[in-house]
Amino acid sequence: MAVAPLEAAARLPLRWGTYDGRRWAGLTLIVGGLVHLQAAGPDSLLPLAVGTVAHVVGWLIMPARGWRRVLPIVLSTFVGWLLLAGPQLMWTLTIPFLFWLLVRHRPWRSLLAVSPVLLNGVIAAAVFREYEGMPLALGASALVIVGSAWWAAAIARRAHSDSH
Repeated sequence: MAVAPLEAAARLPLRWGTYDGRRWAGLTLIVGGLVHLQAAGPDSLLPLAVGTVAHVVGWLIMPARGWRRVLPIVLSTFVGWLLLAGPQLMWTLTIPFLFWLLVRHRPWRSLLAVSPVLLNGVIAAAVFREYEGMPLALGASALVIVGSAWWAAAIARRAHSDSH
């Protein structure tokens, strides 16, 4: 008898692709799309289109139940567009992070991992006042979000082991 994987999303039947392939491709497109959007400006709208499409496709190919993949699309893409206003809105990255927890089928207690993402956004808004600080704010935010995602995964593993 095989042991079920710890990742809840990994236990879902997939119609195409592999779990790891879809997870990594989805993550790459979600994050890459958000970052690519930041290259848009009044004279360069192509990054806006390419980043938006990549971001949406990323959510759509994540291995998760259908509604969990579709729900993030509008709000998460809106956050990417909002970030064009500058690092003062870095706190809005809590929204895509919450959707990431949803798509990854994390348990409710993993919502604790949202705190550092929100705190990072508040600090970024205080420290970075101009758009020139956006690359550094995005880099710091990426580190915090990755750490928080790992924390949420650890919480999920703990919840799984507590229930078995």
